Amino acid sequence: MDDFRRIRRPHLRGCGLIAALLCTAGIVWPQAASKASWPVYRGDRGLAGSTEEAVAHEWVLGWSFDTGDEIKASPVIEDGRVYIGSEVGTLFAVSLEDGAELWRLATDQGIEAPALAAEGAVYFGTQAGMLYALDAASGDLLWSYEAGGMIAGSANWLSDPAGGGVRILVGSYDNALHCVDAATGRRVWRFETESYINGAPAVGEPGIAFGGCDALLHLLSPDGGRELAAVDTGSYIPGSPALLGDRAYVANYGGRIAAVSLSRGKILWEHEADAAFFSSPAVTEERVVVGSRDGFVLCVRARNGRELWRFWTQGDVDSSPVIAGDGVVFGSMDGRLYIVDTEDGAEIWSYDTGDGIVGSPAVAGERIVIGGLDGRLYAFERRGEGEGQR
Repeated sequence: MDDFRRIRRPHLRGCGLIAALLCTAGIVWPQAASKASWPVYRGDRGLAGSTEEAVAHEWVLGWSFDTGDEIKASPVIEDGRVYIGSEVGTLFAVSLEDGAELWRLATDQGIEAPALAAEGAVYFGTQAGMLYALDAASGDLLWSYEAGGMIAGSANWLSDPAGGGVRILVGSYDNALHCVDAATGRRVWRFETESYINGAPAVGEPGIAFGGCDALLHLLSPDGGRELAAVDTGSYIPGSPALLGDRAYVANYGGRIAAVSLSRGKILWEHEADAAFFSSPAVTEERVVVGSRDGFVLCVRARNGRELWRFWTQGDVDSSPVIAGDGVVFGSMDGRLYIVDTEDGAEIWSYDTGDGIVGSPAVAGERIVIGGLDGRLYAFERRGEGEGQR
């Protein structure tokens, strides 16, 4: 029996055709998100959670959009559209400019996994274990693929090393990482672990890196999903790794932040904290920033794990921070969206949504977009640039 249900084979148009030809020639799409887009959870395929956009100033609410139920997912942005799913079981596309609804697709169960926008399509998973591919402009269903368990983390993509197109990667509560053909929805390969995969896989030069509830950071080859390394972090990994060069940075439920050399398959340093981590780290060459379940956001030195600063909120910080130039952006279960100074962790700005925030912000096009447990998607603009409070 086929492990997918294909609804419509996507066709390639315009720059989509050019990208396909480039992939066939062995040239991959750029990894980093452009300044006007945030197409992948954490901003780029390495899940670094960082951008050069400056955010250390005052912001105003430009618009908000009501999804009708809790938002646990993180938004992504591409081509002027924001894509977000909520517990109501619907994926929404709204205008980045004014928050107007462009289309929606109702699914079988709640959505807490962030979407992935790539080459004219949107991919996302549901709590029922379905991975969907939609036309990004219209919301038309292209295909769906059934994993064996809940999909809680974002999908990611890689180009086929053999030059045969693009592959979609997604982890599931069936304990497996799935690799699916982006054009057809057919399974290419499946890598099984010993427990749930809750976060997203990161893609970089060393290969595919992901963690899970087996406490291992796995490194797989892009050509067939062969395991190259498995590093025991000591406790399960609820979030996603962040890649920078040969290093992967992870935070686990045991309260450890670790830097792992992927080429050597070993931990380079560990930082012991006081509480569990569900947040995914954000990284630059100098800093690693992650939220914890005792209400703190910690910043440590990327070189050696030495703590630089910590900022306290009044609730758990499951929201994965974004390092945005001179500021760090994140949400808290105390209901606030915060910006703190990258250098010393001093508070710069905050906004009270009135309910908890667990998703990660998208920072693109001089906007900050984030969802809350009140069911609303919020878009903030630089003070003075918009009408505010729409």
